[in-house]
Amino acid sequence: MTDHHQTNIMTLTRYVLEQQRIHPDATGDLTIAMNAVQVGCKFVESCVRKARLINLVGLAGNTNVQGEDQKKLDVLSNEMFVNALMASGKFSFMVSEEVDDIVVVPEELRGKYCITFDPLDGSSNIDAGVNVGTIFGIWRLPSGPKATVDEILVPGSEIVAGGYCMYGSSCNLILTFGNSRVEGFTLDPALGEFILTHPNIRIPARGKIYSVNEGNSLYWDDATKAYFDGVKFPAPESGRKPYSARYIGSMVADVHRTLLYGGVFAYPSDRKSRSGKLRILYESFPMAFITEQAGGKATTGVQRVLDLVPKHIHDRCPIFLGGTEDIAEVEAAFASNSNWLSGSQK
Repeated sequence: MTDHHQTNIMTLTRYVLEQQRIHPDATGDLTIAMNAVQVGCKFVESCVRKARLINLVGLAGNTNVQGEDQKKLDVLSNEMFVNALMASGKFSFMVSEEVDDIVVVPEELRGKYCITFDPLDGSSNIDAGVNVGTIFGIWRLPSGPKATVDEILVPGSEIVAGGYCMYGSSCNLILTFGNSRVEGFTLDPALGEFILTHPNIRIPARGKIYSVNEGNSLYWDDATKAYFDGVKFPAPESGRKPYSARYIGSMVADVHRTLLYGGVFAYPSDRKSRSGKLRILYESFPMAFITEQAGGKATTGVQRVLDLVPKHIHDRCPIFLGGTEDIAEVEAAFASNSNWLSGSQK
């Protein structure tokens, strides 16, 4: 007899439809929107896997709004997502790392959502075969299709869906609609479908790993130095072992490991970048939302990340995210040491 557990497959499409049925007031718009997102992810995954074979590695000859050199795959990924999302008819605005201004959808295709996304995070690593990914966040516009661009710059706490898709040895899509649930799906190339493989991801309250670019430690403030010294050189009376260092340099990959194994991922402010480096709308907000829904916390050091209100679509912020006990120690370090964010660092 056929094993029921092997044939009763929970695909991403089925999961989103079941979430729609749970909410009687759902219109199905978010279901269609998510279908467009997964189409974009599948396309990018296919391109990443054969990038070297079809000459998609290397520079495209342009720079993005961040002043970073654009890779050929950056440009292609952005165009694919913009076209797929626009065709869904569920978005009025899009904010992409690769585009200077807000992408305004034509009136006949406008919907009640706004999406922010980094189409290919970590693309500087693509030539070296390191994991890269797509990060996205979805917001409901209060005025629906008639919304103005002013409705985009809102606190992260108003996000309705967030996720990322990681392209590496496997293609993993992590998604949350809130309600303290984070689900992980893996792309089955034979079926062409994302299959639920990591249900109800919960980040451990305390981990054993820290993930940060220590090449910037010369420029850190006292609070950041104090925290990382504490995890590397714990007090003997604490009975704790030093944390292990793991840093890939691709936010999607580092956060994915932190979600599964616990610990802390950080990109703090420093003397060179006092407002931080990661973009609020399409990197920090979605990742902070996922972390909180998985039972963790995300902070700048002095403020909850999801309470920030960006003033510009490409604003940046520092971030520490991880388990609740780990982040509590980050907050304690900032409360008792001088730092760039409070202006107390000299």
